[in-house]
Amino acid sequence: MTDPNAIQPSELDQLPDRDPEETAEWQASLDAVAEAAGPHRAAYLMRRTLERAEGAGIALPKLLETDYVNSIPTAAEPAVPGDEAMEQRITAWNRWNAAAMVTRGSKYGVGGHIATFASAAWLYETGFNHFFKGKEADGSGDQLYIQGHASPGIYARAFLDGRLNEEQLDNFRREAGGNGLPSYPHPRRLPWLWEFPTVSMGLGPLSAIYQARFNRYLANRGIKDTAGSHVWAFLGDGEMDEPESTAALALAAREELDNLTFVINCNLQRLDGPVRANFKIVQELEAQFRGAGWNVVKTLWGTAWDELFRLDTTGALVRRLRQVPDAQIQTYQTRDAAYIRQDFFGGDPALVEMAKLLSDDKILECFHLSRGGHEARKVFAAYKAAVEHKGAPTVILAQTVKGHTLGEGFASKNANHQMKKLTVDEFKNMRDLLELPIKDSDFVDGVVPYGHPGADSPEVRYLQERRAALGGPAPARRVHPVAPLPAPAEKAFASFDKGSGSQNVATTMAFVRLVKDLVRDKETGKRWVPIVPDEARTFGMESLFPSLGIYSPKGQTYEPVDRDQLMYYKEAQNGQILNEGITEAGSMADFIAASTSYATHGEAMIPFYIFYSMFGWQRTADQMWQLGDQLGRGFLVGATAGRTTLTGEGLQHADGHSPVIAATNPAALSYDPAFAYEVATIVKDGLRRMYGEAAPGEDQNVFYYLTVYNEPLPQPAKPSVDGIDEGIVKGLYRFNTAESAGITPPANAPRIQLLGSGTAIHWALKAQQLLAEEWDVAADVWSATSWSELRRDALEADEALLRGEERVPFVRQALQGAEGPVLAVSDYMRQVPDQIAQWVEQDWSSLGADGFGLSDTREAARRHFGVDAESIVVAALAQLAKRGEVKATAVKEARAKYGL
Repeated sequence: MTDPNAIQPSELDQLPDRDPEETAEWQASLDAVAEAAGPHRAAYLMRRTLERAEGAGIALPKLLETDYVNSIPTAAEPAVPGDEAMEQRITAWNRWNAAAMVTRGSKYGVGGHIATFASAAWLYETGFNHFFKGKEADGSGDQLYIQGHASPGIYARAFLDGRLNEEQLDNFRREAGGNGLPSYPHPRRLPWLWEFPTVSMGLGPLSAIYQARFNRYLANRGIKDTAGSHVWAFLGDGEMDEPESTAALALAAREELDNLTFVINCNLQRLDGPVRANFKIVQELEAQFRGAGWNVVKTLWGTAWDELFRLDTTGALVRRLRQVPDAQIQTYQTRDAAYIRQDFFGGDPALVEMAKLLSDDKILECFHLSRGGHEARKVFAAYKAAVEHKGAPTVILAQTVKGHTLGEGFASKNANHQMKKLTVDEFKNMRDLLELPIKDSDFVDGVVPYGHPGADSPEVRYLQERRAALGGPAPARRVHPVAPLPAPAEKAFASFDKGSGSQNVATTMAFVRLVKDLVRDKETGKRWVPIVPDEARTFGMESLFPSLGIYSPKGQTYEPVDRDQLMYYKEAQNGQILNEGITEAGSMADFIAASTSYATHGEAMIPFYIFYSMFGWQRTADQMWQLGDQLGRGFLVGATAGRTTLTGEGLQHADGHSPVIAATNPAALSYDPAFAYEVATIVKDGLRRMYGEAAPGEDQNVFYYLTVYNEPLPQPAKPSVDGIDEGIVKGLYRFNTAESAGITPPANAPRIQLLGSGTAIHWALKAQQLLAEEWDVAADVWSATSWSELRRDALEADEALLRGEERVPFVRQALQGAEGPVLAVSDYMRQVPDQIAQWVEQDWSSLGADGFGLSDTREAARRHFGVDAESIVVAALAQLAKRGEVKATAVKEARAKYGL
């Protein structure tokens, strides 16, 4: 018996109960139902009661999971407009050609994927026929993030549409000859077709969310009406394991991005086996998305299942579907009717009776073929529900069979992701299943033929008419002709040429001051998109808050705590700053959307994303590669840069290698400027190249990476040196000589060239003084603004030489005639300056901050890594001693003098 004096659960509830007697009656009723009709009936009644309450507007926690059935019952499905039989034939041709293309290419050993598109064909075809808006109508059209492994199906459709020919299909994954097709969606490789790179899994869903968000940003700022654009992201259920796939779900719901739909192809398989062998990935995803605030539509079962659900008067079928793990559903796909009768139906008397009413053919139809994602009517209903839903993004969980229609050798087999071809007999079976008019004689020498009904066939005309009605071909990338952006007023850049006098200014602050001037420009100021991951105050950007505003689709619904201060925290619906919180991945996704707006929306935007340099390339280099693939333009700014400059923060914050990673990206122009005027010169040239009048042969589809420092130092005036701007942009110029620095070296004094980048040039300048005053050595100091641009130029010179063209690398031209050896130093690992060593004619040595960073003062850290001024002096003397230009004992004396 229950102890009447025991504490009851209701007594632990913080919510008051104004009528405990009524509550007890409800609880007793539930207990009675559970006892009389069983717990399943009690759960059913509770669910229906909660759904009724939700429908009536009674505030309740969301139900995170529904039964393992379709969200939209058959009776509620809208009619599909158009000719379903015609669409079936079009889809059959596309299935065939996708498989043929990969199979024909297999003889070259280049690989390819067949099974993914086979499972997802109707998910794409329904969208192409009825939903996806093209770019030839008003607006920007829809943005399609195609699942990378499904690319053969997209190529097959473009072939049917006349946008690709047989030669191009035969060159799938063979691009070197110039008429090939990239393996996956790569805009840089096929810029007229692909808009978004997606096959680095997880980046597609993350980018799609921020693209939908950026569409709203453009609209709320009055730059472009994007109301007609919808973002569709096609994803795999296995891909959802990537943390980036679900990293921004809450953002999408919080900002009510009902212009966004995820379509997750739940074929229950990833590369090696089941996605959730012992569980149910659909239910897991439903709970995850519903919990994040998304609208969830489940499209699981085809119409063949309708009869089974009608027979399920006890709920036994629904319960069994909820119980069966995914790997067993996959197994049913490959087993006969007897096995399914025993394993699926045999454990419940009600299901045993149901199975008696079903023929073997019916069981096999349901368990082998009939999935919601394989029926146009089911998919159409889901898409229509998605685009009509308001106030939240939608995710469609569509169940399919991986390898559908490819035959028993493919369907649901664990290895089918790695299976690259079908046999001739398998193709013939597929032909018969799809009812395609391809003859046995068309298989010449065992080679599978491509199939095409003819350019003027009813199928092609129908396809093209549907696309014309929806605004033109899709997917497609269009760069609309737009006038170059006018250059900002020269005053914004020239103000940095005079230096800062006695005022100490860090280059981080110099960059922020430059941007503050540029965003005021009447012509281009509104096009700047400042992006920061919750570190604006660290970088001195809080002054931009009240003037530009922080973007929020809801504006500012509260009074900020610092409203009485000059630089208060201001959010606005038309705010210009994207302050993303603590997410470098989200900030990069913002940057990608903004940097490609010139193509996506025909609106050139100028994003700059400023971040702790250690948390940029190291953390999100994959997205930066995606940025290069997507042909993005803009400025990445690694602030608080360097291994020894960020005092006290230590190993996880001390960046000594971001330029190394940046140098691996062909689209990145990486700079390590030392002075404010260099920052201004580089930004000015970047605006010209990316947004203005690029010089002949210059690729506009690049982005800039600038490292800036938080060490306040006097900023010198820009030297009056011929060609200094060219040197800054190309990567190297002589900042001063010993003589121009006011040093009068002795006659015939040994001379050395000191090359420094970023903050390291200040150590080189101090070393220049020490060498002259204490060792009678003359040193010239050079500013190496970009080691990687010097290397890029030298590599191009080497390539020209192979073509028989004589070309001298810029670094060799710049250093030509410079006396003595060269000693390079940076606040990065030695590998950074060593990039150019092989093209320097003088004797070469370098210093850098190799190893892990540490917490200490700047001076102590620099001494620890051997890059401070005194260490430079010792290294310089060692170089000169090797050449016999100073006594060997001088090196030992210097070590002792400086305590090294």
